[in-house]
Amino acid sequence: MSTLGTLRRRVLGDSSSEPSRAPSPNPTFRDKDGEPFALVPASKLKKLSRRRSKRRQWLVFGLGGLFGIIIAAFFAQQHDVINLEGLMDMNLGSLLDAIPAGIVNDAKDITRHERETVNYDSFTVGLHLQSQGVKARHPVIMIPGVISTGLESWGTEEASRQYFRKRLWGSWSMMRALVLDKASWKRHIMLDKLTGLDPPGIKLRAAQGFDAADFFITGYWIWSKILENLATLGYDPSNAFTAAYDWRLSCEKLELRDHYFTRLKAHIETGTRTSGEKVVLISHSMGSQVLYYFLHWVEAEGHGGGGPDWVDTFVDSWINISGSMLGALKGYPAVLSGEMKDTAQLNAFAVYGLEKFLAKHERVELFRAMPGTSSMLPIGGNAVWGSKSFAPDDSHNQTVSYGTFINFKESNSTQSPANLTVDESHTYLMENSDTWYRDQVQSTYSYGVAHSKAEVERNAKDPRKWMNPLETRLPLAPHLKIYCFYGVGKPTERSYWYREDRDPMSKLNVTIDTSITHGEIDRGVIMGEGDGTVPLMSNGYMCAKGWRINRYNPAGVSIKVYEMPHEPDRFSPRGGPNTGDHVDILGRASLNDLILRVAGGKGNHIEENYISNIREYSEKVKIHE
Repeated sequence: MSTLGTLRRRVLGDSSSEPSRAPSPNPTFRDKDGEPFALVPASKLKKLSRRRSKRRQWLVFGLGGLFGIIIAAFFAQQHDVINLEGLMDMNLGSLLDAIPAGIVNDAKDITRHERETVNYDSFTVGLHLQSQGVKARHPVIMIPGVISTGLESWGTEEASRQYFRKRLWGSWSMMRALVLDKASWKRHIMLDKLTGLDPPGIKLRAAQGFDAADFFITGYWIWSKILENLATLGYDPSNAFTAAYDWRLSCEKLELRDHYFTRLKAHIETGTRTSGEKVVLISHSMGSQVLYYFLHWVEAEGHGGGGPDWVDTFVDSWINISGSMLGALKGYPAVLSGEMKDTAQLNAFAVYGLEKFLAKHERVELFRAMPGTSSMLPIGGNAVWGSKSFAPDDSHNQTVSYGTFINFKESNSTQSPANLTVDESHTYLMENSDTWYRDQVQSTYSYGVAHSKAEVERNAKDPRKWMNPLETRLPLAPHLKIYCFYGVGKPTERSYWYREDRDPMSKLNVTIDTSITHGEIDRGVIMGEGDGTVPLMSNGYMCAKGWRINRYNPAGVSIKVYEMPHEPDRFSPRGGPNTGDHVDILGRASLNDLILRVAGGKGNHIEENYISNIREYSEKVKIHE
């Protein structure tokens, strides 16, 4: 689903043209004479814009031909027209030999120029701060987001031996396995539906070390730019660590199977004792939810056992990057009907091809059999996301309120009831799910709101609540500092139009109604504010308002918000140094600058920066002191 959207952005560029509300507050860089300079020289951008168009056409033509061969092989698989295994065994050199030399040379030339634009010298930010005297101070531990950590096979049963120590998530080995033996790949990647752990005979584990999350697949960076800049200040494996985890597992099972939180606690304590400095924790996306769970686990008796002073003793700062603290709305259609915008907005032929590869009902089964991803279902219910007539983030000129999260054009059956709020949508999902999935979600997560201090304190003993910041409090750590850094200004899924799925071949009850396109509705999807993946309310509410309510932050932990507008470079597939995209922001120059300042002990100089209307929206949320 999102892979096709990513491929489209990488090849054709991000076409988002939504204007930002304010200019980017990126840091100003100056040379030794005090003269300011840009990360990307304008001359290079102009030169690239002149030369790129014709060469891009040839490159897309050539790659399109190659992609066509692969697709043809895929559809011919059932008719023995092409030997698919033979095609997959071809090496890259053989494939390049089949492409005209002119196209290959153009591709290399474009890649070289694009690298100058996309990379903008990956070490520049760190080198600039190094020249200002900033250097490594606090040990750094990074917690990646959902899906970004590679998963490799350690099974030794006969069916798994061919995959031993190969990544079945996050590498080209994954693509090969998915194409050549989809059934085997699904058996390996899905967890046991009843236990939420490895199926019998299967053993997948999160890759470890910096390699676990620096690249998803070769060439598609995630954390690598942050690592490059940290290295310029003096960070290396002795004072920096990536706490990769198996994102398919619920937090409870992460500790049960992998002892993840026990090991994370040990790394933090070791970092502080060997350096004499408290640790800086950096989390991204779902990693922020996992870290928030850890902050409760580590203190609790019978779990981490660190006591109420542990966080204040060992943690200096938490850098929360694009944290989905109140979930990601697009997670709901993923587990309901196997759809997200990236698939719903494709044309009919593309959808046909995608469903031949991994049908919607297969995607539903896949997502439901990964309990960790259900942590990203929306948190806070109607209080945060709105009623049938109102939502806190509704705009003045909006014709349809975001409050009706799931809408039905025809409401005449149990499968297509009246329009539903977030609370009602959750009930609808549970009622229309298999028993194993319903039991799994209800025994693991809680999505409500605690409206009193007494309720919040009771929830400190209930692990089901530990991922929900609206039912629990921050640690009693008055010296802890939290920095919320996230992008704004990129259209993000906010609500949906559904219809009953009357296709006799379908195994689902409902599907997104892609026939509806008018006003704010684009093929059944209504877009709102956010970073392209996580809505603004999830990224920003807790930082702008929620953690300023006493029962959620009784120790008065310092919270700073720094929003970054999405200002993509039209010539860069990943958005360039000013992107606000949910994943690509990890390469943003100003974000890297902010991270290095906190790690170097200069975070106190960072001032809050608001671009969006999150403070105005937050005042309308039905949660009060």
